Amino acid sequence: MTDTSLYYTVALALTPNLGPMTAKKLVAYCGNVEDVYQKKTKDLVKIPGLGKTTVEKIDFDKGKELAESELKFCEKHNIKITSYLDKDYPKKLSQCPDSPIVIFTKGNLECLNKQKILSIVGTRNSTMYGKMMVENLIRDIKNRSYDITIVSGLAYGIDVIAHRACIFQNIPTAAILGHGLDKIYPAQHRSVALDILKDNGVLVTEFQHNSRYEKSNFLRRNRIIAGLSDAVLIAESGITGGALVTADYAQGYNRDVFAFPGKIGDQYSAGCNRLIKRNKAVLCEGLTDIEYIMNWDINTPKLVQQQIFEPLSEAEETIFELFEDDQPVTMDYLAAKLSIPVHKVAATLLEMEFKGVIMALPGNQYRRV
Repeated sequence: MTDTSLYYTVALALTPNLGPMTAKKLVAYCGNVEDVYQKKTKDLVKIPGLGKTTVEKIDFDKGKELAESELKFCEKHNIKITSYLDKDYPKKLSQCPDSPIVIFTKGNLECLNKQKILSIVGTRNSTMYGKMMVENLIRDIKNRSYDITIVSGLAYGIDVIAHRACIFQNIPTAAILGHGLDKIYPAQHRSVALDILKDNGVLVTEFQHNSRYEKSNFLRRNRIIAGLSDAVLIAESGITGGALVTADYAQGYNRDVFAFPGKIGDQYSAGCNRLIKRNKAVLCEGLTDIEYIMNWDINTPKLVQQQIFEPLSEAEETIFELFEDDQPVTMDYLAAKLSIPVHKVAATLLEMEFKGVIMALPGNQYRRV
């Protein structure tokens, strides 16, 4: 990505009143990020799903102002900026329609592209039971020698317990922040953040520096925790809380959700028990349950079924290579990735569907057969 493209991409990400899904739609229909800024309001309002009221609220000038400041900050502090169009953008996260336009990272970004990624989250008011269950799970993961990254949110309670257990077991861990990389919240966990970086882990955020501590930001970052992973484990949770929000995001992204069960009447197991009771989470007593559901048995060779499809055209091959295993991708994502109009992508996807190599899902999403 050129310096100009990076500038406009960061500006788009930081533009007030512009969410990531709308931003991606703008890029997909305009052809590339820079062209978004060349279009006039009368052109943008013609894009399906956008209207004059929506477009007029978008403050493109403020986005460019914030981008200039953020680029200087990132350069000064050696912070990596990765766009959703970049090859090293976390693959699992890129499959989520509302994934961030850019992420700001410090540390080993590559650990977010491992084959196995597990998110562990839970209440800030963790108990000895929750601590024991998380530490035992991470110890067992270490004993199985999995090449894995554990994701959490660096918050009090279960989150920091998971990070510390990973550091102790020398397992890479990623902390997803609800603020910019100019600070660590809570401040008491700064030493943990530094240990994460020393242990080949990574700090990740979509927020610019000087962003405020707002509850909505921490709830927003929960979608990243869910989107980065193959599965989410809720270790402990009350009947309400951010961990349950993460579980909801995970279900929306077709991720598996696990929960440690607790004693009936225990306040901080009530949320987990409800998830299990309502079939929104798999009851998890330990690593073997995750291995079974996720097919992580390293001693059993996976069988590959050979299928014969009609030969794909060059355009179809190009699109097919952007699919990762059985994970869904959106039409807008493919259009933006290839810098071609959405209607051309739609036509090619239809041909591929007829050939039986992909299948359509709700929400303009597709995945390999």
